[in-house]
Amino acid sequence: MAIQFHPQPGTILICDFDGMKVPEMTKRRPVIVLSPNLKSRTGLCTVVPMSTTAPSRAQPYHYRLRTIPPLPAPYNADEHWVKADMIYTVSFVRLFLLFREKDAQGKRIYDQRVIDDADLLKVKEAALHGLGLTALTAYL
Repeated sequence: MAIQFHPQPGTILICDFDGMKVPEMTKRRPVIVLSPNLKSRTGLCTVVPMSTTAPSRAQPYHYRLRTIPPLPAPYNADEHWVKADMIYTVSFVRLFLLFREKDAQGKRIYDQRVIDDADLLKVKEAALHGLGLTALTAYL
């Protein structure tokens, strides 16, 4: 079920990029929320995708994020690469909480994870590089 609220910046969610066209993201993958809840901008959230595959050559717009404990399967790796050159503003209908398991009564249990402030700052720095705004990183 899609989210019904604007998550705080740094929250890790799953985004369904179905319907996008290559070279855009085209499948489900973890993302990190960048945008705060902005007035008059309901139902939209700015995110940056993550991948378990390291880039062939790391660039300033990439950030290696340790995910300890690992995210739920199938995203269960000790680290992910933030691909901050691929920033998206997406509808809440594309965003889902990370599903961990079901309890004894069959109720879903979600992994509601928010990265720490130091990692979020590095993700924002990578996003500025990805937007070609490298000069602004000095102000972080």
